[in-house]
Amino acid sequence: MERCRMVFSGSGGQGVITAAIILAEAAVLYENLVAVQSQSYGPEARGGATRSDIIIDDSTIYFPKVTQPNILVCLTQQAYAGYSSIIRPGGLLLTDSHYVRTEKKVEARQLNLPMYETILAQIGRPIVFNICMLGTLIGITKLVHPESIMKVLEKQIPPAFLDMNQKALDLGLKLGAGVH
Repeated sequence: MERCRMVFSGSGGQGVITAAIILAEAAVLYENLVAVQSQSYGPEARGGATRSDIIIDDSTIYFPKVTQPNILVCLTQQAYAGYSSIIRPGGLLLTDSHYVRTEKKVEARQLNLPMYETILAQIGRPIVFNICMLGTLIGITKLVHPESIMKVLEKQIPPAFLDMNQKALDLGLKLGAGVH
């Protein structure tokens, strides 16, 4: 596989860092890949800027920081304003249409999809917005199998929330698959 360098960005409370951890664990534990994940966030408990770098490859990764991602996910306008300029030419810039109004022209494929609105309409609980985003990304890129994401979720969350997370992942997969 070609090395995949990603940055997930948004605000505290959106589950950006959790989504990155789930993706990295799925790649390592169930896809026989190598992954590193790091994060940074503002001093606020909720609402502050968050960023998580993820690198996935099938060979050794020597440096965990992403400077020019080939996949950039921005879930807030602030994240979009701050990070859209770092996308690698030819990469993928995924944004949420509820929170982000795309303004800039970048040399990347820009997809502004209704992930948040889909979650509210179909599930009614924004707590799984990050899982929908992950499903959307996987639906577009086929980076890991959806079953790998669910295996990680089965280990991390209470059984009572698995159905809601599965539904959010499936909604994201449909959103992502519809873009080709």
